[in-house]
Amino acid sequence: MRLLGNILWLIFGGFIAGLGYIIGGLLMCLTIIGIPFGVQAIKLGMATFAPFGKEVVEIPHANGCLRVVFNVLWLVLFGWEIALAHLASGALLAITIIGIPFAVQHIKLIPLALFPFGRDLR
Repeated sequence: MRLLGNILWLIFGGFIAGLGYIIGGLLMCLTIIGIPFGVQAIKLGMATFAPFGKEVVEIPHANGCLRVVFNVLWLVLFGWEIALAHLASGALLAITIIGIPFAVQHIKLIPLALFPFGRDLR
């Protein structure tokens, strides 16, 4: 089921969404200040390629103070928009029975979209 879900996810929009995150992350990496945010956007893009069978986990021993500052900056600048897009996509997909598993994957990506520093999808 995991393989089939990921293949269908990629065909019906996951590939485009993941590619968008990666391209945005590469553009953020053009500046020195944007590199940490670009890396997180690329991480989010890779997680978006195949979300079935994975969970959002906290990374142990992540930098405490710097992680909090970067998460707040990410939330204000990018995170709320990405999370809102995942929430809207999940709500639209949840209308049909066939779309419910895909809606669950969008909802699963919201915490990672809001606070990516110190979290990963494994």
